[in-house]
Amino acid sequence: METAVQTKTLTLVQAITDGLDTMLAEKNEVILLGEDIGKNGGVFRATDGLQEKYGEERVIDTPLSEAGFVGAAIGMAANGFRPVVEIQFLGFIYPAYEQIMTHASRLRMRTMGHYTVPMVIRAPYGAGVRAPEIHCDSTESIFTHMPGIKVVCPSNPYDAKGLMIAAIEDPDPVLFLEPMRSYRSSRDEVPDGKYTVEIGKGKKLTEGEDVTVISWGAMVPVAMKAVEEMKDKGVQCELLDLRTLYPIDKDLVIESVQKTGRTVIVHEAHETGGTGSDLISLINDEAFLYQKAPAERVTGFDTPVPYFGFENHYLPTPKRVAAAIEKVMKF
Repeated sequence: METAVQTKTLTLVQAITDGLDTMLAEKNEVILLGEDIGKNGGVFRATDGLQEKYGEERVIDTPLSEAGFVGAAIGMAANGFRPVVEIQFLGFIYPAYEQIMTHASRLRMRTMGHYTVPMVIRAPYGAGVRAPEIHCDSTESIFTHMPGIKVVCPSNPYDAKGLMIAAIEDPDPVLFLEPMRSYRSSRDEVPDGKYTVEIGKGKKLTEGEDVTVISWGAMVPVAMKAVEEMKDKGVQCELLDLRTLYPIDKDLVIESVQKTGRTVIVHEAHETGGTGSDLISLINDEAFLYQKAPAERVTGFDTPVPYFGFENHYLPTPKRVAAAIEKVMKF
């Protein structure tokens, strides 16, 4: 007889807190570090209550020094801990870029496998929350370029908790991108206790025969609205949530685009050098002869994310996604 799984209804940010709580309770090696993550619970309250529950030696408020506490976490990870560091906004990660790209991502190779770096770097990202300049950056592709660090990005509460636990248990560094726009935009049933979502595996959200739509993070709900709109017009879209940006679930992407022959990629990062470029290269390499139309990208523009009044003009919308779907259908 199967035992019913107990669940609770959580937002995405609450699911992240639940994942951190689960692993802090299970492993003494899990340590949280970041600016204002203790008493204040972090800028988005993702660590709310955890210092009170686990103490100041496991939930550590750090000085304002991203390079300093990311570097400290690398040393801790190489010596048996499993640190999870919080970057308040992805745009604040750049002072720690050298630590991540020169040390965290390379230590396993540099030591011929004698040391690994089992650490997680949490980074809220993206536009749509009316935050000032730099707070809204979506620059994931500058991290997917470097082998040695994995990059994940959940779009819903269930995946957020499962990916967080998987990231903490991973032997290598994981950049955990958190879509700020989705933190409290919806709720989902999330299982109590421990479960994982496999890193490197995407998910098919809708079945379709006409167009493959690929997205992740905060753009998944945007793509879903366009897919539903096109369904009313008789176009069946297969919507894929990548969930992991490096390594990409190549089998899921290729199987889908070989079936539909048409592709639309939706991401809010700048178009030039974005993950969409890698996906198009993958499709050209593995499924070129199946294509009925050139792949389309719906992205942010090649400008810094603008101030509040123009933010909505920068972000992809269901209308722009629907127009791209119609374009590949008419090609």
